[in-house]
Amino acid sequence: MHAGTVGDPISGDVVVLAVWYQTLDDVLGRYGDQLAGKTVVDITNPVDTQTYAPLTLEAGSAAQEIAQRAPDAKVVKAFNTTFAGTLVEGAVAGQPLDVFVASDHEDAKARVRELAERAGLRVLDAGPLAIAHQLEGAGYLHMAVQPGLGGGYASALKIVS
Repeated sequence: MHAGTVGDPISGDVVVLAVWYQTLDDVLGRYGDQLAGKTVVDITNPVDTQTYAPLTLEAGSAAQEIAQRAPDAKVVKAFNTTFAGTLVEGAVAGQPLDVFVASDHEDAKARVRELAERAGLRVLDAGPLAIAHQLEGAGYLHMAVQPGLGGGYASALKIVS
């Protein structure tokens, strides 16, 4: 696994779009044809970058927009409810992070599950890609409560049963 920069050709079978929602048009314009057949992991949360207010999307979610723009890609919504620092750590309060995944492609979900579980994370299958809208709402909620938690972005959403 390796990180790329704008302009690099895409290599590998799994592509993680770790970009602001506002850059998706540019990214898909540059790379859309290179995404065919690849598992594309969308971690974006569509929020206004100035106010952090959620955006309403015609497609329903950023993941569904990506699926429309790159129809031959296998889009998976995942990791959008985790913050970078906690993702690096892999846990909060001694508990492994929960990673919610949604996709219409079971093989792509399995690839993301394997990657996340190898990192010690717990994967929860949220269902089809249409659920990405709710996952993006959960990601927004997680961002919105940060000031009340001290603003350190060191929390996690966790399903306890």
